Amino acid sequence: MTTWAILWCRGKRGLLGILAALLCMAVSFSHAAEPRIERIEPLITEGQLTLDLDLTFELGRVVTEAAERGVPLYFTFDLKITSPRWWWFDRVLVEATLTRRLTYNALTQQWRVTTGDLFLPVKSLNDALAVLRQVRGWPVAPSDRFDKNQRYDGRIRMRLDASQLARPLQLEAAANRSAWSIASPWAPFDFSIQQAGPAK
Repeated sequence: MTTWAILWCRGKRGLLGILAALLCMAVSFSHAAEPRIERIEPLITEGQLTLDLDLTFELGRVVTEAAERGVPLYFTFDLKITSPRWWWFDRVLVEATLTRRLTYNALTQQWRVTTGDLFLPVKSLNDALAVLRQVRGWPVAPSDRFDKNQRYDGRIRMRLDASQLARPLQLEAAANRSAWSIASPWAPFDFSIQQAGPAK
């Protein structure tokens, strides 16, 4: 084998090694950046079933640049709670959504997270994302809708709701789906409401 051939083979193996390393890094980054709901805690508060949630997600470059230009972004939580039935499909008891809006005002250089009629001003995008990564006390249904000591199954996800973007951005999001797709997998949970024991 000529010297040139030996160098070419070594170079090829080295190039393949570099490509493999880059691929591993890309897969690792993709996995780390995947939105995920980390904690779901159902609670009974003043006669309501409420949820506390913690999640992790990041904004990609395209979405971040859009937000910094003042484009409102809508993040929606989808919730479904069912009651298992052995003889038929599970009975759906609750279907609910919670939408939060992230906006930036370039004149005041202020970020704002809005939920319904309530809004929270924050100083930076990182602060706004910290707010979006937590949900506290989301009322989803009256507690008397659930029987005592029975198990209920739920699942929940978070997604960037492209349907609420301005029409030109909806088209861009559809064409560049990988850049605009922010959605967590459905996260399952279960709970039961315990019957209170007799007073002692």
